[in-house]
Parts: sequence; structure tokens; C-alpha cells
Amino acid sequence: MSSGSPDKRRKMESALNQLKKHTVVVADTGDFNAIDEYKPQDATTNPSLILAAAKMPAYQQLVDQAIKYGMAKGGSEEEQVANTMDKLFVSFGLEILKKVPGRVSTEVDARYMQTYNKVLLMTQDVKCLLLEEKHGVHCNMTLLFSFAQAVACAEAKVTLISPFVGRILDWYKENTDRKSYEPHEDPGVVSVTKIYNYYKKFGYSTVVMGASFRNTGEVKALAGCDLLTISPGLLAELSQDHSAVTEMLSVEKAKACDLEKVHLDEKTFRWEHNEDRMGVEKLSDGIRKFAADAVKLETMIKEKILSVKNGQ
Repeated sequence: MSSGSPDKRRKMESALNQLKKHTVVVADTGDFNAIDEYKPQDATTNPSLILAAAKMPAYQQLVDQAIKYGMAKGGSEEEQVANTMDKLFVSFGLEILKKVPGRVSTEVDARYMQTYNKVLLMTQDVKCLLLEEKHGVHCNMTLLFSFAQAVACAEAKVTLISPFVGRILDWYKENTDRKSYEPHEDPGVVSVTKIYNYYKKFGYSTVVMGASFRNTGEVKALAGCDLLTISPGLLAELSQDHSAVTEMLSVEKAKACDLEKVHLDEKTFRWEHNEDRMGVEKLSDGIRKFAADAVKLETMIKEKILSVKNGQ
């Protein structure tokens, strides 16, 4: 007896499973349970996600272990907190690696980007060259909003970039008269599509991972992108959605695009990025927000360290 036509079987398949045929699906979370449920290939975390997870009772053991480690390392209160933070981020990453077959991207505290004593915006390519080529550390350049940033990352041979689709949309809704967009017109989708096509047309090794989605329409409009990191809420929606998902991005389409190759020295980079008001404003805003959540996490850790000391 026939199990049904191919079309009928396809309609019964979730949008999430269809998406996985075109794109590597990544879980954007620090919640292990969500990772178990949706079976992504990779996972991403950042200070905001770690802060949220660290407040959950289920993960207090990891927090306690990190505090014990930080205190055992000794030093000033600031040094103990810093060591605890490092341990906590690594511990979450290691636990997530037990849940995914691929890799975990752990975002570094934005305040650490001053290590090279220059502004993050101007030196991200230098920093990545040092980490990628000299130390073998694969870099995911996040908070990416402008095309100039994307070109600089590709020329620095960064492993991975994360353009923030939803935050780009947020800016246009807040700063223009237009308040709604069809998925294919969404400014964030348009930005990622251009970056993907540019990379593939000119043979860059850097891969593109769309991030920070506001709705499943944005996700499906980027089917075919190298990777898409998606929140548990949207993963749940996609798992319940049985509409067709069509490959929108491909190497073949990219090769046929009418794009010209550009090279950005520091002077040109400064100008091109500065000309992108959205990129400038969202980059600085993103750094501030991630740094603010890192400070909240530090404060929580300080309080826990003090509590442990008072209990001794």
C-alpha cells in the first residue's frame, strides 16, 4: 500500500526539517534542554544568553563550580570574578558540546576587545588575523551590520561572521516611516543575501551565519545560507510549521550576481562603515548591551562569592 504521494509527505514535514536540508541549523541559546529538543548541528552563546541561563536553577551547579574555581585561583576580588567568568563561559560551552555534533561559538566579553589598545571597529581584522593565523583560534565575528565589516572580515580570513538580521530590521522600523516588510524585502534579509552572494561569487572561505531573527519569515527567506542561528522560540515555531521551505540562497545564484569585488584599506574601511548610519549605530548599541549583561553577570558572581566567604 502506498504511503502517499511525495508532495503529501513533503507537506507533512516541518519547516525546520526542510530548512535543515538547505542550511546548517544552529541553536542560539545557553539552555541545554532546548538544544536537546531541536537537535541543531551547532550552537552559539553570548553574555546575554549565559546571564539568562545562569539564573536558571537547573544550571546552578555550573555556576557554583565556576565560583569555586575562581576563588581557588586566588588574587583580588576582581581577579576572582574574572576567573569565574572565564570558567563559567567555558563550562557552558563544554556542556553544550555534549549536545551538538558540531561546534559551539562562545562570545567574548565585548570589553576584552580593547586588548590590542585600539578601537574594536578599526582592528577587528587585525585581531582575527592574529587569532586565526598565529594561534589557530577560529573566530566568529558577531555584531556585524555593515557591508564594510563583512568585506574586512573576509579579507582577514575570519572563519565565520554573524550578521544580525533582526537588529537591522529594528533600526529601519525605528528610523524610517516603513513599519512592516515582506520577508524578501526585509533589510536584514537583503543585507545577509548581499554578503552571502559576495562571499560565494569571489570565493572567500569565510562562512555566513545569519543571526538575531525576529520571525520565521526572515529565517525561511535565508534558506540556503551557510548557517542560521535561531532562538528556541523560533525553532519551536518552525517545528510546528508545515509550509514549504524553498532554497533562496545558493552558490550558483551568487555566481550570477552583478557584484564587483572591493578591497578596503583602513582609510576606506573607516569611511565606508561610517557612511552606513545603521551599521555604526547598531554596532555601538550592540557592544553596550552585551557589555551591560556581562556586568550584570559579574555582579551576580560577586554577590555569590561574598555569600560563600561569609558562610565560611
